[in-house]
Amino acid sequence: MRCWTTDVCVPVSRLPQLVYETKKDLEETGLISTIVGHVGDGNFHAFLLFKDQDDQELAKVSDAVHRLVRRSLALDGTCTGEHGVGIGKKEFLVEELGEGTVELMKSIKKTIDPLDLMNPGKLYPDDEKKSSTH
Repeated sequence: MRCWTTDVCVPVSRLPQLVYETKKDLEETGLISTIVGHVGDGNFHAFLLFKDQDDQELAKVSDAVHRLVRRSLALDGTCTGEHGVGIGKKEFLVEELGEGTVELMKSIKKTIDPLDLMNPGKLYPDDEKKSSTH
């Protein structure tokens, strides 16, 4: 077995709803999972187990994690409480922060890291290929 760990964070007043809906969702997947956290700050962690080398089960886990993140964003939360955005959640940055904020963040990073040496490709969503035809 392998374990996919993830975390999200919401305003404390929204936490009971998030935990309830996530537990229900995870139970419906049939996956082995649990939720733990230091919930006083609205942050919790989910651990989802899946069989190693089982692409179908991995896809179920990935889908469940994406639903968790979207549920958190819908409750005015964030895609990560403390684990960081990284490769696994960078696709949610624009949805959470807006395109303008992400572009500003990219500009700041480019200013202090013009050669893209610090964590290349690990924070910002990949730029979509822009069509040369208008």
